[in-house]
Amino acid sequence: MDGAADDVNQAIAGELQLMDPRVRASRERAGQLLDPEFVEVGGSGRRWTYEAMFAELPEHPGSSADGPRYEPSEISGVLLAPGLVHLTFETTLGGRRTRHSSIWRKGDQAAGWRMYYHQATRVPPGVN
Repeated sequence: MDGAADDVNQAIAGELQLMDPRVRASRERAGQLLDPEFVEVGGSGRRWTYEAMFAELPEHPGSSADGPRYEPSEISGVLLAPGLVHLTFETTLGGRRTRHSSIWRKGDQAAGWRMYYHQATRVPPGVN
């Protein structure tokens, strides 16, 4: 496997981990996957910082083992530059469809790949 494909696959693996309720419910595990400079613009339009997301992630939808789970599809990515991957994908959660874009940044060996930026856009019913 070439380096670019390996980097994209590692970012995808991190993205999938962040959708796992066990990871979302664990501040330690989620903290290993979110970059300290993380920013998100959520589907509601709310802007999230690392501190705000880190504090509230265990309470967010998709974080409960007995609640609805994120169902990802059409995940693809591209290496933008060394250590920088852009992913796009869709999810459904409890019947709500959302399109996502995230940027993953590679830190030092100990830190590995972390989500640096995330954008979510809700897809209205009936839209392809």
